[in-house]
This record gives sequence, structure tokens and C-alpha cells, in this order.
Amino acid sequence: MFVTLLSVIVVVSSVVVLLGTIGLFAETRSRPLTPAEQSQYQQEEIARRWQAWPATGVFPEEVKYLGLDRAQQYARRVGIAPETECGKGVDASVAGVLQSHGCLTMLRATYIDQTASFVITVGVAVLKDEESRVSAAEELTQDDRVGVLPVAFPGTITERFGPDQRQRTGWVVAGPYIVFSTAGYADGRTRAAIPPEEILHSELWPAAKSVGNQIAYFLADPPKVPPCTQGNVC
Repeated sequence: MFVTLLSVIVVVSSVVVLLGTIGLFAETRSRPLTPAEQSQYQQEEIARRWQAWPATGVFPEEVKYLGLDRAQQYARRVGIAPETECGKGVDASVAGVLQSHGCLTMLRATYIDQTASFVITVGVAVLKDEESRVSAAEELTQDDRVGVLPVAFPGTITERFGPDQRQRTGWVVAGPYIVFSTAGYADGRTRAAIPPEEILHSELWPAAKSVGNQIAYFLADPPKVPPCTQGNVC
């Protein structure tokens, strides 16, 4: 009787171990990613770029834009500012919106156009997720007098670029990021000093907007998704 009982226990134990092994294999073996998993992979990859990339990856040394007659030109990066709190990198009215939606940090860099006539500051506001970014963008004003605060670098052509020198500001969204742009003249002209009847240089704002759009594109460019849960082999 004892031998029979022992045999039954051994058989049952073997079956339990076998089923456990089969279940573990089913859970750990590589399989194709579902569409939802592919989307999640892309979102997570894009969301960590601001940390995973070096500052020079977020703000390349040169950024292409189209000048007059659609000629391809390059804006050159003058400097990258230290990372700062969201509320310290934008005007107060914008800061309130960003902070209320969980903005994590603000990254900024300043460029000059190919002719060294315009100064452009680009600011990347990092929101905690794409949903927060959507909510924040819905509340942002379209007032082109407020946005990212310029970053000037002493001893360079940008040193006279401050809040009063901003001729126009704007923003574009990309993933969990809001990418702000602002531009002004390198000679230090203020917005108030330009008569209402005087039209801005035709290249100033298109160049600034293009630089901001390019940086937004780099940040949100969809990464290549591996086809399987454990890489390229399912």
C-alpha cells in the first residue's frame, strides 16, 4: 500500500513539474509582437530620448532649413544651455500650463542662420507622457509674443538676444515633447523698436520654425521595432 501511494505521489509530482516547465517555456519563448506592443515600444523609446541621447543628439550642430527660393541652408548651433526647470525656461503664462500638466524639464539651445543675421532659440519641454502633452498643448496660447525664453551666449553673435529681442515665438508637438522656437535679429533690435508697418525679414520666422520642426522630427521619428519579444528571431 505504501509503495503504491509513493508511486502515485511521484507520478503526480512529475506531471506538475512537466506542466510547469511547459508553461514557463510558453511564457519565455520569443513570439511576434502584437500591434499594441509595437506601439508601446515606439512610445517608450521616443519618451526616453531626451535622457538617452547626448545633448548634441537632441540639438545637432547643424540643422537644415529652406532659405529664399527654397535654397537649402544650415543653421549652426552656438551653444546648449544647462537643463532647467520648465517654469524657468518659458514666460510665466506658459510656465503655468506646463507645470500644471507635469512638465519634467526644459532643454534649450541657440542657433544662428547661415547668414548670421538671425538668432534662434529652441526649447524642448519634456512632459511625463504623451497624454499630458496633449492636455498641455490644448491650453497653450497662440500669442506669438510669449513662449521659450532666449538663451544668449556671451562673446558670441547671440549675446544680445533676450526676451525683448524676440520678434516671434511658436511651438510644435512631438511625442511627449512640446518644442518651442523663438527668433530675433542678431543686431539686437527689439520687437518694440520695429514700426508696425515694417515687415519682418521674409526668412526670419520660416527659418526659426523650420529649425524647431526639424528638432521635433528628430525626437519623434519612429524607431525601428524588433519583430519579436526577444529580438529579431521568433
